[in-house]
Amino acid sequence: MQVSGIDIKVIKSKRKTLSIYIERDGSVSARVPEKVKDEELQDILNSKEYLIFKHLAEWEQLNANAVEREYVSGQSFLYLGRNYRLKFAEVEAGKLHFRKNTFFLNPTDKDKAKELFIDFYKQKLNTKLPGIVKSYQEQLGVLPRILKVMELQNRWASCSANGNVNFHWKCAMAPIDVLHYIVVHELAHLIHNNHSKLFWNEVDKILPNYDAQIHWLKINGAGMDL
Repeated sequence: MQVSGIDIKVIKSKRKTLSIYIERDGSVSARVPEKVKDEELQDILNSKEYLIFKHLAEWEQLNANAVEREYVSGQSFLYLGRNYRLKFAEVEAGKLHFRKNTFFLNPTDKDKAKELFIDFYKQKLNTKLPGIVKSYQEQLGVLPRILKVMELQNRWASCSANGNVNFHWKCAMAPIDVLHYIVVHELAHLIHNNHSKLFWNEVDKILPNYDAQIHWLKINGAGMDL
């Protein structure tokens, strides 16, 4: 569907309310109750034209913080909320090394630097996440089945109906307190698969100051990229 020339991806499900989202890539999506007819939906979306343009303007402003990183010595890369410089040196090839607050790559690996950074982030998350998830699953009384670190496009994390929880490898770029928030957020979805007041109450029980983490992601999320 379209509103004033803006394409809107419609996702229908067994939800009770309609919500509009600006995805991390700037696309617009609408989560809609499955019983809403297309004619009615178009009228509802048209009535929200101002809100859609307002959110898009905010997205453009926030994405001014996006950076284009080059794989050259001296370029900085995020890891757990801090920037560290990359240096090419005669280290073991085929692997990204991190020591003394510096990333090291063998010059022969420059063409596959992005792939090696992604592998590094995945490895670090696969090491850190199980312990974090275990502590919060006990507090929330949930039991996720499988944890995966993967490419999730425009989401930081997701969970399935059968209890599998997935995390974007980019989460390794976030500060540890933000990573904890992402974990709690996703585990709370195993109790309430929506963003209702009950859902946010579950998050608030564990992380009363979660607004600070949401704010960090809102401001810095565009820069969490390669």
